[in-house]
Parts: sequence; C-alpha cells; structure tokens
Amino acid sequence: MNPGIIALIVIVVLLLIVIIANIKIVPQSKAYVIERLGAYSETWQTGFHVKIPIIERVAKIVSLKEQVADFPPQPVITKDNVTMQIDTVVFFQITDPKLYTYGVEAPISAIENLTATTLRNIIGDLELDHTLTSRDTINAKIRVILDEATDPWGIKVNRVELKNIFPPREIQDAMEKQMKAERERREAILKAEGEKASAVLVAEGEKEAKILAAEADKQSAILRAEAVKEAKIRESEGEAQAILAIQQAKAKGIELINASNPGEATLRMRSLEAFEKAADGKATKLIIPSDIQGAVGVAAALADTVKNN
Repeated sequence: MNPGIIALIVIVVLLLIVIIANIKIVPQSKAYVIERLGAYSETWQTGFHVKIPIIERVAKIVSLKEQVADFPPQPVITKDNVTMQIDTVVFFQITDPKLYTYGVEAPISAIENLTATTLRNIIGDLELDHTLTSRDTINAKIRVILDEATDPWGIKVNRVELKNIFPPREIQDAMEKQMKAERERREAILKAEGEKASAVLVAEGEKEAKILAAEADKQSAILRAEAVKEAKIRESEGEAQAILAIQQAKAKGIELINASNPGEATLRMRSLEAFEKAADGKATKLIIPSDIQGAVGVAAALADTVKNN
C-alpha cells in the first residue's frame, strides 16, 4: 500500500479520535464551566456540546442538586460560661456555577468554618436553658447569615439544622434527673386525676343507683295504691251489684205476687208466717197489728174446731 495513503488514514483516525474525545453531553442537573486559553469562557447547560481541542477545557463540573454538608461537633460557650458541643447540618444548592468555581477556594470548607463562627457568635449571646429550647430560632439566624455570606460564591443556603447538642456530663446528669422528676410528677398528677375521676364516677353511680331505687320504690307504692284503689272500687261495685240484684229479686217477687192476685186469706197466712219468725226471737215484747190479731183469732178458732171433731 502507498505510504501516503497509510499516513492519510492515520491522520483521519486521529482526527476522529480527537473529535469524539471533545464531544461532551451535559447530563441533567449538571453544569460544565469552560475555560478558553485559561480564562472563563462559558457555562454549558444540559445537552450536546463540542469542545475545541487544546484551546478549551472543562474547568469544573458542578452539580445543581441540593447538597447536604454534615459538619462534626464544634465547641461553643454559652453566655453563662457552659461549654458544649454542637454539630450542624447545612442544606445548600449551587445557583451560579461560575461564582462557585471562581468565588472561593474549597467552598465546603469555607461553609464549615463560617457555620462554626456564626454558631459561636449566636450561642455566646444565649444562656444554656435558652440554647436548649431555641433550636428553631438559632437555625433561622444561622441560615440568614450563611445565605448572605455565601451569595458571592454562587451558593444558596436553604436550611440549617442543629443536629445534636452535647452539654457537659454533669449537666446531662442533672437534666436527666430533672426530666425523671418531671415524669414522676406528671405521673403522680395523672394518677391523682384518675383517682379523682374514679371517685366522681363511683359517687355518680351511687347517686344514680339511689335515684333509681327511690324511683322504683315510688313506682311500687303508686302501683300498690292503685291496686288497693282498684280492689276497693271492684268491691264497691260488687256490693252495689249484689244490692241491685237483691232489690231486683224483691221487685220480681212482688211482681209475681201481684201477678198471682192472692186472696186476703193468703196474705194473712203470709203475715202469720212473718209473725212466727219474729216470735222465734228473744224479744220480750211484741206489738201485733190489729189485722193480724183477727187472723190469730180465726186461726185459734179453726184449731179448736179441728180438735172437737
């Protein structure tokens, strides 16, 4: 093969390799900072890009995602001279790749040092108790200061959290004892309130039971009175019906007697029978009507006649 052709092929292959090596595809949430002849040229965003060999280079690949920096505990001193350890977590995001690349050397280390300094300044104005109960306030103050300080670096601080606060061992022991005493106090209060509520419920139950018993006795007495009243009414109705029946019977008897048209002799015999029943009594005196006296005389005469015959 002709040496010239071979050389041409080699050159073409080398050119292809160089071109392929300088084709860049920027992925999502990434940014490429490009320098041309050592100076900042442009920032490539997501998509297809071709770099000029030798003249241009990728100075820095920057992630645009929110990032988390977990810093180790930092010693701080409170206003009442208590030394404690506090570690922080910073959530930040790069908003300007150019400023991030050229604004500060080692930006994460710069954020850590700035966070520690800011934390010491804020905690130095607070006492221990206030420090332990004011996390949200401290977080907000640190975030505002860090966000303002890192803005020239192309960084936005979204959130700052005090991860842990470690007071001295003796203070921790005292706090644990205080918390235990507080738990015991709350337990005693809850127990007392429970006993009080139970006593109230028992008293309410007894009261309700007495009310129900009184209502039952009242109802029972009312029912007994109603029963006695009903019995008396029925007894009176029975007596009235009995009297009515007797009177009706007497009236019926008289009606029958009148219907049979009895003679005078029969009536006198009835009168004698009634007189005989009256004489059977123990009365010492009898008043005999005149008409009956005549009948007695007639009866005596008839008796003598029968004996003589």
